[in-house]
Amino acid sequence: MPSTPLPANPKSPPTPSAQNGYPARSVTELLHAWSAGDAGASDALVPLVYAELRRQARLALRREGDGHTLQATALVHEAWLRLDDQHDANWESRTQFLAVAAQTMRRVLVDHARARRALKRGGGGTQVTLSAVEQAVAASGEVDVLALDGALARLAILDPRKARLVELRYFAGLSIPEAADALGISPATVGREWAVARMWLRRELDA
Repeated sequence: MPSTPLPANPKSPPTPSAQNGYPARSVTELLHAWSAGDAGASDALVPLVYAELRRQARLALRREGDGHTLQATALVHEAWLRLDDQHDANWESRTQFLAVAAQTMRRVLVDHARARRALKRGGGGTQVTLSAVEQAVAASGEVDVLALDGALARLAILDPRKARLVELRYFAGLSIPEAADALGISPATVGREWAVARMWLRRELDA
């Protein structure tokens, strides 16, 4: 499907019905239509999810240390292009879409950090503050985004669901009930696994 451009002015996104001739439809309905190959559905979807994608981007970038060059708008646009390029994506719900968007933003940030490190010929990596989300992982407050990515990759080998949970909580900023919905498990299970994942990552990142 062709890439769908995002609105140039995030404060004034296009109106779905006016731009594309769509009656008002829910995010889930549009996601289903997009999965079925309706490129116009993605046009209508943009203004309905743009604000949430910007919130996710700001949340991710707020943890970066001084000197990062990505802005929230650029992160959203790059993530959207990657999402729009997933021709075989099976979009099921708003929560699932935002979870995948968070994962995509993680990949954008990691790729960006690797490119910056290469330009600096092995210099320090991009720093992200982990204490911003319930002091989620490291008591020290900051960790290299590449170190975090490596730790999450190792956790995914040991326990894929816990790695996904950290991604949902950390990068997407989902609440425990929202993460439970995305993972298809109970909030109580999320609470227990979140505590274990935090301790595991803290140990890995402090090593």
